[in-house]
Amino acid sequence: MKFGGTSVADAEAMNRVTAIVRRQIETNPNDAPPVVVVSAMSKVTDRLIESGRLAGQGDGEEAVQLLQDLLDRHMTVASALVPVDSSSALLATLRAEFAHLTSTVRALAAAGEVPPRSHDEIVAMGELASSRIVAEAFAARQIPAVWVDSREVLVTDSEHTAAIPDMAATCERTRQLVAPKRAAGKVAVMGGFIGATPAGVTTTLGRGGSDYSAAIFGACLDVEEIQIWTDVDGMLSADPRIVSQPRLVPQLSFLEASELAYFGAKVLHPSTILPAVANNIPVRILNSRRPDAAGTMITAEGREHDGLTALACKRGVSVVDITSTRMLMAHGFLRRLFEVFERFKTPVDVVTTSEVSVSVTVDNPRRLDDIAHNLRTFAEVNIEPDMAIVCVVGENLRGDTALFGRAVSSLRQIPLRLVSQAASRRNITFVLRDADVEAAMNRLHEEFFAG
Repeated sequence: MKFGGTSVADAEAMNRVTAIVRRQIETNPNDAPPVVVVSAMSKVTDRLIESGRLAGQGDGEEAVQLLQDLLDRHMTVASALVPVDSSSALLATLRAEFAHLTSTVRALAAAGEVPPRSHDEIVAMGELASSRIVAEAFAARQIPAVWVDSREVLVTDSEHTAAIPDMAATCERTRQLVAPKRAAGKVAVMGGFIGATPAGVTTTLGRGGSDYSAAIFGACLDVEEIQIWTDVDGMLSADPRIVSQPRLVPQLSFLEASELAYFGAKVLHPSTILPAVANNIPVRILNSRRPDAAGTMITAEGREHDGLTALACKRGVSVVDITSTRMLMAHGFLRRLFEVFERFKTPVDVVTTSEVSVSVTVDNPRRLDDIAHNLRTFAEVNIEPDMAIVCVVGENLRGDTALFGRAVSSLRQIPLRLVSQAASRRNITFVLRDADVEAAMNRLHEEFFAG
């Protein structure tokens, strides 16, 4: 059971989490208790990142003040949830951990630099603090619980800020450190998003990585179901911030969910599905504010229905056009081109090719200048920022050829930069100006989901 930042935002939210976990235990008395994975409290990670940024600029006092504010917030929540006679140890631990982090941030500010390793140490505090509080809140309400340090369980490489888990080592640690606690009838409470190298250096999986953590632990324990508790009723047919009345998608396939998550569906982290697919474990998305709502079930087979499943969009995209007459009738050109993106660890989303040009989309512009500089040694390069990807997803695209035509026709008055249909034929991808996203999403939604 993974609970996101809004689900553990304050004492009231954590009380809801307690009730949800209690009901899970009482409803399934013969099953091993759930493993609970929590994100940092809402907005905490953002504030920790800001503290690191200020330290990197040499503004130590402002960075430390942010940490003090965060400590005060966590102390307030902890005091509201845990009785005074049993909260002293928790409060002392929170003070000690924030004091250690404060010393680290002061030293980083003095140096005027925050390397990736230190960044991970700073932002890990959010999950460490929230998971400690949730574990104590459970215990105070007679739910047998134990806090488990995720850094001792989730083993990763040393690619700080975007570490890659070592599944074999992590599963071995999970069986050693988590499984016995479940066998003893205890709820293991862990922070998501964080892990450590084999040498014990703190790492993070990147933003949204708490979903991934939960799926990894679930796969290692071979659980019957992975639950992602958030602040919406499940996977919706479109982003509610763009389309005013999206529909709930009651069930979809792993492959459909992967496409939607990768192309911007915020309710699910793109990597979450991978461990579940490998172990064929259903993933259920639920609303912690409306725990009785059915939510969305993601399974291998999905469901049979007419039409499409959902829409997604990814904004802030850049289109990179690479043109060279050397492409014509030449082998090896594409390998050379994509080796540049690999060298700078920048993935591409959409790829289209012609006789003498290749166009790709990139959603992380951090290394684009370096990429362009290297590409220009053998090709002409043009970068077009402020673009977006709109993705239409559905298993039925493989069997109903009319759906493609309907999707393109519904956007006939919107300039389309690129159009792509993947080999799986589960999605149609449109690349267009970011300014046209709302119009495109609403027209597609009206075409396929109205009525």
